[in-house]
Amino acid sequence: HCTVYCIALQSGGSVLDAVERGCARCEMEQCDGSVGYGGSPDESGETTLDALIMNGDTMEVGAVADLRRIKNAIGVARAVMEHTEHTLLVGESASVFAENMGFIAEDLTTNKSVNIFSEWLKGSCQPNYRKNVSPEPSKSCGPYRPKATWKQSKRARHANIHAHDTIGMIALDRDGHAAAGTSTNGLTHKVPGRVGDSPIVGAGAYVDSLAGGAAATGDGDVMMRFLPSYLAVELMRAGVDPSAACKSAISRIKRHYSEFFGAIICANTTGHYGAACNKVPGLDKFHFMVANSETNAPVLKSVDCF
Repeated sequence: HCTVYCIALQSGGSVLDAVERGCARCEMEQCDGSVGYGGSPDESGETTLDALIMNGDTMEVGAVADLRRIKNAIGVARAVMEHTEHTLLVGESASVFAENMGFIAEDLTTNKSVNIFSEWLKGSCQPNYRKNVSPEPSKSCGPYRPKATWKQSKRARHANIHAHDTIGMIALDRDGHAAAGTSTNGLTHKVPGRVGDSPIVGAGAYVDSLAGGAAATGDGDVMMRFLPSYLAVELMRAGVDPSAACKSAISRIKRHYSEFFGAIICANTTGHYGAACNKVPGLDKFHFMVANSETNAPVLKSVDCF
């Protein structure tokens, strides 16, 4: 899993710089296929990006969602924070904003994403995320229409652990500054226009320099309903240790969606950290990276899911 966690800054950059550079590197390296260009094509074969950056000192946030044609989503998110009074820009308008800010427009499609899309079409568009529509979405491609009469059906959620993942970063420095950020290309075969948890403040990430920070990854459609990152930070503010705060945030979601795929990382103002994940088939452990003054280099850590 590409969720990275950074706790010390040696080069003298700000915590915002650390988060932006860390996420941007993952965007360019296409971490796990789930971050950056050329991954997770939607139902029309297009890759779109979501990202968020948050300043824990000022509580400013910049975010983009359904961003098209621009590779550096986290950079555009920071531009939203620093060059507008807004928090979140979406879709085609976000891309136009990015171009006006000097970001280069380029095709986010790669041979790999074209192949993923064409195989999906050949396989009758399976899996997809439609329900209560005609033709029957578990057997057919669209276009779909609402069923004239439908009973509430619960389609099995697809817990493909490679279909959704995110880079999430928390950065803390010795002077007590904190920042957090996320970047993702979302869910493979998503309905065009779908936005997950990553660019939603309090869901994908949240940070307050007086309490700590958190970042989440997994089934964003479910997780964003519970604002797990916000919950974890508020628990740490009340004195709960990071591991317990992370577990509480996951437990809150499990109460309603016991089979959901997801994990969260947490760090408090003293540099203590923890993580938690929901145990489902294919996810017994969650891996994350820590770099601090004790480790110097990033160290791979893991936590058992529960």
